[in-house]
Amino acid sequence: MSVWLTEARRFPRAAIATPHYLATAAGLAVLERKGNAVDAAVAANLVLGVVTPYMCGPGGDLLAVVHDGEVHGYLGVGRAPRATSIELVRAEHGSGDGFPVFGPHTVTVPGAPRGWFDLLDRWGSRSFGDLAGAAIAYAEQGFGLTRKGAWFFDQVRLVYDHFGLRDFADAYPDTTAGTWVHQPELARTLRVLADEGADAYYQGPIAAAIVERLRDAGGVMADEDLLAHRGDWVAPLTARFGPLDVFELPPPTQGIAALEALRIVDGFDLPGDGPQRAHLCIEAMKAALADRNRYVADPDAMTIDARDLVAESHVARIRQSIDPASASSSPLDAAPDGGTVYLCAADGEGLMVSLIQSNFFGAGSGLRVGEWGVNLHNRGSSFRLDGAHPQALGPGRRPFHTLAPAFACRDGRPALVFGSEGGHVQAQAQLQVLVRLVADGADPQAALDAPRWHVDPASGAVFLEERAGEAMFEALRAKGHAVTPARSYGHGMGYAHVIELLAGGGYRAASDPRAEGGAAGC
Repeated sequence: MSVWLTEARRFPRAAIATPHYLATAAGLAVLERKGNAVDAAVAANLVLGVVTPYMCGPGGDLLAVVHDGEVHGYLGVGRAPRATSIELVRAEHGSGDGFPVFGPHTVTVPGAPRGWFDLLDRWGSRSFGDLAGAAIAYAEQGFGLTRKGAWFFDQVRLVYDHFGLRDFADAYPDTTAGTWVHQPELARTLRVLADEGADAYYQGPIAAAIVERLRDAGGVMADEDLLAHRGDWVAPLTARFGPLDVFELPPPTQGIAALEALRIVDGFDLPGDGPQRAHLCIEAMKAALADRNRYVADPDAMTIDARDLVAESHVARIRQSIDPASASSSPLDAAPDGGTVYLCAADGEGLMVSLIQSNFFGAGSGLRVGEWGVNLHNRGSSFRLDGAHPQALGPGRRPFHTLAPAFACRDGRPALVFGSEGGHVQAQAQLQVLVRLVADGADPQAALDAPRWHVDPASGAVFLEERAGEAMFEALRAKGHAVTPARSYGHGMGYAHVIELLAGGGYRAASDPRAEGGAAGC
């Protein structure tokens, strides 16, 4: 048994779970002051943008699922510049179909700042300025960098150094463990947003600085692109898994991949936790990822209705094609993977929020708007230069998104708010956690703590935490899986969090031990 294995914490009124202890503390402080779940989630997200700038911040996108008696979806996903084109990017990067991973062409309009205000306008009980207080304090006064945080900074710096990108390293010159990190420019941005609202980001000096930085780097973002940005309220997709109705955001997110894998698995008579169950889940996930890569994109460019991927006729064909004794060679392909934060919160009035926010690969595009402390994301790196593919780059088009916050009801009643960061791992972590919660009746903390695997979309290889044990490795290899050991409790398996609404009232909350956060409540 793992030393991390503990029971999920129970709270009578409200709960929050995030991947960093300072963000959890900030969200808890809001809940204790009688703020609601959306207030707490925004406050925690703002702190995460300061203490994990290699993951998220005001230069990224934001997506959320909120339950207030009904389930609502929010897509804070920015669009590509109106002046962009496949020909323009190919002229700079060559004739292949692969999209650049870094640089100005990977930057779509950041959706997070508008998203914070849209969520607060609809549900918030506190002002942005009030909620930004902790984040501003950590940006101005600094915060102590942990060993895990220092490791992330080192990894990002190594990637950027390889590509000759200097913005990030110049902004954070000393990121050894124990260092106090100060970001006064980011504090300035948060203060302006607090004083002037979201419009201050999409027009005026901040917008002008974003456009200038991208233009200087060879990009084509214009003032009009930022000014035109709006978040989208959407109806989540839903599918049945055991006793749960699971809700995910529609394309351009990969939420449909999680639903498809769950629907495939739901038709099996799943054995107990072990190699055979892992094999069936891996095969279901490979099929769902292949469909995701083939079809999921900006809805305006998709060739099918996403709901077709969870139709029983479709998932039944996949289920029947899975060989219980042998691994398949499902066609997968490479795509960028990246840095993200996932958090969830719930309050005493039954408001529950599942929120995810990201700069994507590295700490984003490698381009930073220095005077405002904004690391610009690279969600556009998910575009393709194959004009016939649904994920092709196009003017004003939204990129495919790995971000997938989730929610579940049981018997029409809210049950779980959950999700994970981890790029391509997100849907895979959701599948494994839900299987343990439903099939095993596991405590949420035990479900998060258990060893996990993930499939690499580029190769089909399976990475499995070392602590799963040699018998698991041997059994999966005997079925033909290319299994590689992964560090136990490593970042590569995602950071998942769960809050469960208890039938008798109150919440159980669990936080991934792979992260440095926690679940807290009151």
